[in-house]
Amino acid sequence: MSFSIKQSALTMDVSSSILHKRSPSIRSSFSPSLNLENNTNKRAFISVSKPLHISSIESCCFHKEKKPVIHCKAYEADKSPSSSAAEAEGKSETAQRVKIGIYFATWWALNVVFNIYNKKVLNVYPFPWLTSTLSLACGSLMMLVSWATRIAETPKIDIEFLKALFPVAVAHTIGHVAATVSMSKVAVSFTHIIKSSEPAFSVIVSRFLLRETFPPAVYLSLLPIIGGCGLAALTELNFNMTGFMGAMISNLAFVFRNIFSKKGMKGNAVSGMNYYACLCMLSLVILTPFAIAMEGPHMWAVGWKEAVSLIGPQFIWWVAAQSIFYHLYNQVSYMSLDQISPLTFSIGNTMKRISVIVSSIIIFQTPVQPINALGAAIAILGTFLYSQAKA
Repeated sequence: MSFSIKQSALTMDVSSSILHKRSPSIRSSFSPSLNLENNTNKRAFISVSKPLHISSIESCCFHKEKKPVIHCKAYEADKSPSSSAAEAEGKSETAQRVKIGIYFATWWALNVVFNIYNKKVLNVYPFPWLTSTLSLACGSLMMLVSWATRIAETPKIDIEFLKALFPVAVAHTIGHVAATVSMSKVAVSFTHIIKSSEPAFSVIVSRFLLRETFPPAVYLSLLPIIGGCGLAALTELNFNMTGFMGAMISNLAFVFRNIFSKKGMKGNAVSGMNYYACLCMLSLVILTPFAIAMEGPHMWAVGWKEAVSLIGPQFIWWVAAQSIFYHLYNQVSYMSLDQISPLTFSIGNTMKRISVIVSSIIIFQTPVQPINALGAAIAILGTFLYSQAKA
């Protein structure tokens, strides 16, 4: 048996007898492969426009007729496996960065839209318990439809999953309602400035309840967070204690939600999107009776008539929009957690708060004193430093 590789006038012949005498594999570097079967009467000719380098010739696998199969591998002179692998890896990294960028941009945009419509609704319909319930109900309905139509894969859950999810759902419910109560009393920008102090709550709870220790840089990063939030609160023109406490309770609740989530969800194969869907449904079950007890259908009906008479049918769109966008922005944030590290997510969350604060000040024309803006900037800078120190 023999085969030839031709380039212009150059021909290389290798006989099967020589191949059998040499070692089974002569290695170099290589990419594509040619499989040539033993044929005593024919020769295989391969013509190319560029020189070919043989990287390996292997004899293997005898068939029933005991005819050896010869594998010959070659690559073009101006290409190598290492360069091809590097090029593929570079393309993969670029695609991943683009994907993460899309997640972040979508997350921030949806969050801004939710906060705007949520504040519009609360300004004319000050029932935060009901609006919180509607947000969870809308998200639950959207996910049930997605599962029924197989747009999203139905998660496989059991009783152990629900037991682990329950404390997470309780903390999520408290944090969601407390944040909505806060925004019904104060400006959106002020709520988010106070909510930027969440890392301070995280360190305090982890240190004293979980006995975790942190590097000195983490503790130092809390100083600008606490100082900036304090300065912003003291100089807020429309300060309200209920709004301030709502934001603080929301911070504490979300810290416990994260702790319970880390402890209870280890080893679970549920995707980020389905995990949040289950969390949303369980939170709805928990919140509904409390919402009825705190406000009640009679108050909701009277307030609804007043809001519709004041705003018109457009008010219904506001309620639907704040409910839909609440679910979407949370869903995207949980989906992004599947793709990025906690540090990257923390930085993205900081940038999200900046976008919400700036956009809400512009849209609602919130009066801001220079000293108040300075406090907000210091707090947000501290949050960024915390994320870097935590790494």
